[in-house]
Amino acid sequence: MTYEMFTALDGVYHSYRRASENAPTLVFANSLGTDLRVWDRVINQLPEQWGILRQDKRGHGLSTACDEMSIETLADDVEVLLDHYGISSFVGIGLSVGGLIMQRLALRRDTAMSHLVLADTAAKIGTPEMWNQRINTVRSEGISSIKTAILSRWFAPTYQKTQDFTMWEAMLERTPDEGYAQVCVAIRDADYRADLGQITQPTLVVVGAEDSSTPPELVEEMAHNLPSSVFHKINHAGHLPCVEQPAAFVDLLHQHLAT
Repeated sequence: MTYEMFTALDGVYHSYRRASENAPTLVFANSLGTDLRVWDRVINQLPEQWGILRQDKRGHGLSTACDEMSIETLADDVEVLLDHYGISSFVGIGLSVGGLIMQRLALRRDTAMSHLVLADTAAKIGTPEMWNQRINTVRSEGISSIKTAILSRWFAPTYQKTQDFTMWEAMLERTPDEGYAQVCVAIRDADYRADLGQITQPTLVVVGAEDSSTPPELVEEMAHNLPSSVFHKINHAGHLPCVEQPAAFVDLLHQHLAT
């Protein structure tokens, strides 16, 4: 059995599992308010010989924060890890804000990234007014003051009635307020719509059919503006289909990497 090794580099907490033989290496980027465990149920269903690299964004999980954050600086952190482990070929998989990070890496590492997966994301997410309101609220009243609204957008109503739901509620609540706010600033200031046409990797675009954070029509619009993409809705899932419907997510991933 091949195990992931968990450690930190330059303040970024991450895990790495080297690929064996000619198996692919998958590089994951998480959503706002979650840590690397958001991918557990997907990774548990992947072949053991596949390589894995996942990490906590700055200000999330066990990674240290910095004075200012942008999508570009968050992409820098991933590149540091890629270089540290000598990863010259990989599949980029990004969820929500992680999708913004992977859009940048698709251009920065265009020859190294063989395939791209963008889940519940867009090239521009929300409006400055929406993000400013959230940033101000989190900084003045804390994440707990808006957790109900956030969780209602994360998950389908049926999932919110399960015992698992409370685990993700705890993960959100334990995200540092300032770390969360800084990533909100990064999302607010990111607009990569003009760059979509330059992303040439075969791209799988997926969205939970009940996602109200990045609604299916927004995600599908992004897919239409990518030169080489396929779009799928995952039923019975909200903003985190890798949590609610991991088997469906993995099935689509296998199909995508076979192309």
